[in-house]
Amino acid sequence: MSDVSRQNPNEEDYGSLGERRNRRIRIVAWTVIVALILGGGGATVLTLLLG
Repeated sequence: MSDVSRQNPNEEDYGSLGERRNRRIRIVAWTVIVALILGGGGATVLTLLLG
């Protein structure tokens, strides 16, 4: 049997490209989380100061 037939079709092997992609996804996700926390906290502070 060839390697292709034994490999799970849903499991794509990107090698180092997959690792770089995962790292980039994590960085983007954490950036969004931090931005949401800071933005929400900033909006809360402004509401309290101006309210």
